[in-house]
This record gives sequence, C-alpha cells and structure tokens, in this order.
Amino acid sequence: MARYTGANCKLCRREGCKLYLKGDRCTNGKCVFDKKDKNSKDVLPLPPGQHGATRKKVGEYGRQLREKQKARRYYGVLEGQFKHYYELAEKMDGITGANLLILLERRLDNVVYRMGMAASRKEARQLVLHAHFTLNGKKVTIPSLLVKAGDVIAVKESSKESVKIKALAEAMATVASPKWLEKDAKDLVCKVVALPQRDYIDFEFNEQLIVELYSK
Repeated sequence: MARYTGANCKLCRREGCKLYLKGDRCTNGKCVFDKKDKNSKDVLPLPPGQHGATRKKVGEYGRQLREKQKARRYYGVLEGQFKHYYELAEKMDGITGANLLILLERRLDNVVYRMGMAASRKEARQLVLHAHFTLNGKKVTIPSLLVKAGDVIAVKESSKESVKIKALAEAMATVASPKWLEKDAKDLVCKVVALPQRDYIDFEFNEQLIVELYSK
C-alpha cells in the first residue's frame, strides 16, 4: 500500500501545528515548533519549500483543504481512505463531521497509540502489521480495523518478550488513556468500554470545514 515516506516535520510545518508524528521528538523540545528563531518575526515555522516564506492570502477553499489535510495527516490515513470514512460518516445518524472524527478514533492503530503502546500512530500501525496484538483473543494485522464497544485489545503473549515491546510497556503505564478506553498496564490489555465521543478528542479540529469541502 502506498504510504508517505517523506519528512514528517514538513507535514507539521505545512499545516502550521504539531501533528505529533514523531513520538518523543514532538514533546522533548526537539520539535521545530519548540526551536523557533527568537530573532524571527514569524510566530510559527514557515511552510516547507522555496515559496514557504511567501505570505499568501488563504481563501475559503484553502481553509477547508488545510483542515482536511490536517485531520488526514494527524491520523495517518491516505486520501482514498479518508474519503471512504467521510462517506461512512454521512450515512450515520448524527453530525457528519463528528462522526468522521469518531470513525478515525476507532481505528485499531489509533487505539494502540491511545493506550500508550506506541510512541506514534505510525509506530502503532507497524506493530499491528507485524501481528503483535490480538483483538478479542484472535491475531489481527489490519491497522484500519474499526473497534467496537466491548472489544479487548492485547499484546500477543509471544510478543511480550520482545525488547521493543518491553520498552513500550514501561511507557504505557505513564500514558493517560481517554475515557472510552480502560487499560491494564500490567497485563498489556486494553478494553473499549464505550465508543468515543467528539468531546473526548483533545486535538483541535474544525470538522465543519471538512464537511463543507466534501459538500461542494
């Protein structure tokens, strides 16, 4: 499957905010957003590219596009996948924009990240692909799988001896899980106690702009 392989920091600079794509690097002071030039008049790091320093007036379409790209890159999904989630969200009861974000939160790779068993969603996706987790007792290798209330995600027994998994397990105990997840850091198990709600998503999105973009 096609996947972005460029520099993650460029994506954050393009969207003008931290997308937390590089794990610890985004929180330990090494992020470009934490190392701004004190002599620069720019409040945020400039967008990438030779024309990044050029200030352009952003119109309505531009704001809608940037919001969609920000959400897509934050959750690490491809364009086709994102559109598919939007189409699913439209068919669900409730507000389309909120439904879209909730569907993205329900992805298995996001749940692994939220439970603290990965430093980033990219790392979580890789761990799932390498069959380190089980879902309701069965091996699973599909990062895009949508979890349901009552599902139990656990580290596979044979993977618990992995040096990598042991290191992640130590970090798991220090990560606060969202309200809709209940984790056991000792046994490396996480239960989906309820479906996520819009207010549980702590990252700032204006999902209405995404709805307006796809409604054109």
